[in-house]
Amino acid sequence: QVQLVESGGGLVQPGKSLRLSCAASGFTFSLYAMSWFREAPGKGRELVASISAGSSTNYLDSVKGRFTISRDNGKNTVYLQMNSLIPEDTAVYYCKAEFSRLNYWGQGTQVTVSS
Repeated sequence: QVQLVESGGGLVQPGKSLRLSCAASGFTFSLYAMSWFREAPGKGRELVASISAGSSTNYLDSVKGRFTISRDNGKNTVYLQMNSLIPEDTAVYYCKAEFSRLNYWGQGTQVTVSS
C-alpha cells in the first residue's frame, strides 16, 4: 500500500524556519521524482520544489534562496527546508511522488506564517 505522510508543519512567525518531511512507503522511492506543492486559500495548487531521482532540483521563483528540497533514499524521505518564511508562504503543503505515469500524493500539512 502506497503511503506518503507529511509532517513538520505548524504556526511560525515571519522570518523563522520550518522543515517539512514526507515519509514514503509502498513503492521504490529511489526511482521516483519527488515534489512539494502548496495550496493557499482561494488559490490553485502550485509547484514549490522538485527533486529528480538523480537529485536535480527546481524551485518556484518566489522561494529560490529560501527553500531547499532534499531526499534521503535510505530513509525513503524527502524534505523541504524553509527559511525566512513570509506570510505569503501560508498554505497546505503536499508532497508528490512521480514515476512515468504513476503519481501519488500525501494528505498535506498546514504551514501558517503569522505574527
